[in-house]
Amino acid sequence: MAEKRDYYEVLGVARDADAAEIKKAYRKLAVKFHPDKNPGDHTAEDKFKELGEAYEALSDADKRAAYDRYGHAAFQNGGGRPSGGFHDPMDVFSQMFGGAFGGGFEEFFGGGNRRASSGKLRGSDLRYDLEISLEEAAAGVEKELEIERYVPCDTCAAKGTKGSGGVKVCQTCGGHGVVARQAGIFIQQSTCPECRGAGQTISDPCTSCKGEGRVQRDSRIKLRIPAGVDTGTRLRSSGNGDAGVRGGAAGDLYVFLHVKDHDVFQRDDADLFCEVPLPFSVAALGGELKVPTLDGQSSIKIPAGTQGGTVFRLRDKGLPTLSSGGRRGDLNVRVQVEVPTKLNHEQQDKLRAFSESIGDHNSPMQEGFFQKAKRFFDL
Repeated sequence: MAEKRDYYEVLGVARDADAAEIKKAYRKLAVKFHPDKNPGDHTAEDKFKELGEAYEALSDADKRAAYDRYGHAAFQNGGGRPSGGFHDPMDVFSQMFGGAFGGGFEEFFGGGNRRASSGKLRGSDLRYDLEISLEEAAAGVEKELEIERYVPCDTCAAKGTKGSGGVKVCQTCGGHGVVARQAGIFIQQSTCPECRGAGQTISDPCTSCKGEGRVQRDSRIKLRIPAGVDTGTRLRSSGNGDAGVRGGAAGDLYVFLHVKDHDVFQRDDADLFCEVPLPFSVAALGGELKVPTLDGQSSIKIPAGTQGGTVFRLRDKGLPTLSSGGRRGDLNVRVQVEVPTKLNHEQQDKLRAFSESIGDHNSPMQEGFFQKAKRFFDL
């Protein structure tokens, strides 16, 4: 068996290419090697399949992360690594050029007449942008989405007609859903204006759906969001897009997540960062400091003489990651020493006495600085 080529090489993009560059590269090459443009060319067919597999892996953030880490082994069963096969390359192509991404390419390649004769056209994919909190992203959450979409018509049971004899093969396109006309040496195809690509006409259309077999309704959809998602994560809810025409398959709902900024924590992948004020006395004498975490309050031990800017790491107090079996990141706490701003006369006197008692020999940072800067003072 021939060794698989690197997916980035297949698409002709750099390893740091963004999603837009990957999509653009796939669109260009998929059109070039589509089987309908290269009939009988098995080499082109193999390249088309290879392109579909590469694009499916690199266009999905989780699959791409797994591939970058494990290579092709990420999609082979066993070893505790991500596994699973790939979709039919035609499905990948249709998802790119149809549904949510706009139609027209199946007709260009002559594919429109393969499905039109039944009158059942697939519904469109839908996009939903959802904002969640950092706490929800860390723990996972179930959300109920309210969207307007096409659903099957109850009046006609999604058939589009009042009775059983109202559906006829479109006389304009002969049931193909497309019409062709000669333009010089070229033949141009376009969607049939009579049946709008369905391949059928209805003489007694349903009054509720006007013959489409579907109507627009507000729908509530429950979606489970896994722990560890981040801004840009895309979730697919299969079959929850628009219902198809006259009983056709429903499209899918794609939910794009946006995690809100947090008042306390900053996020870097699975790790969290925060700054916590440290009382001057605790910094000097040592002690215990209460710090916030996503799971509640925690404590860290502060050694005597801790300087401002010191970072303490709390293991496994970050966020879980989607691709590591639930392993959590860390929480990094940077302490900032608080200097008292309002002192009474008694406190000021005691602080002066303290300063005089330690002199210049108990300030390692100050001593080190002046050693480095000594040559400037000797000028």
